[in-house]
Amino acid sequence: MLISAIISGLLMGFSPVKLVVEYGKTIKVCAYSLLTISAMLAIGTLTRLSGVDATLGLAFAGTGVLYPFFGTLLGWLGVALTGSDTSSNILFGNLQKITATQLGISPILMAAANSSGGVMGKMIDAQSIVVASTATNWFGHEGTILRFVFKHSIALACLVGVLVMLQAYVFTWMIVK
Repeated sequence: MLISAIISGLLMGFSPVKLVVEYGKTIKVCAYSLLTISAMLAIGTLTRLSGVDATLGLAFAGTGVLYPFFGTLLGWLGVALTGSDTSSNILFGNLQKITATQLGISPILMAAANSSGGVMGKMIDAQSIVVASTATNWFGHEGTILRFVFKHSIALACLVGVLVMLQAYVFTWMIVK
């Protein structure tokens, strides 16, 4: 992408110096976002390397046959807190794999459940709500938006959790092996 951006910039008439100046401005604007993304990746790596996700995975295995439902809600919670499905997958992906393996459930299913539950959490994460209020020029009503979509988010996450439970125990043929 960087190479294509450089080539595109040169084709549009930007000088190499102007390209560097514009990239510098862009990095300055995105500095906090880049720092936040880096910190989230660091936390995910730290939890994996320190064994925290393995410990939590073994604890979650205690939920037994209900784990596919709760694993989906874990993905929902991860995105609601971090604002990113990718961050949730980094934080909880290995935990989902360890727990699923302990319970004899497909790790592929639980990885998908983490992402699918996360999509339902996306509607209540702070960044999405701020974008929604800004895009509609409804500034200062973020709390109203959150109160309205929270019930929908929970209901949809629970429906996905039930679907994942059905896939884990009834419709096992749906899981890619």
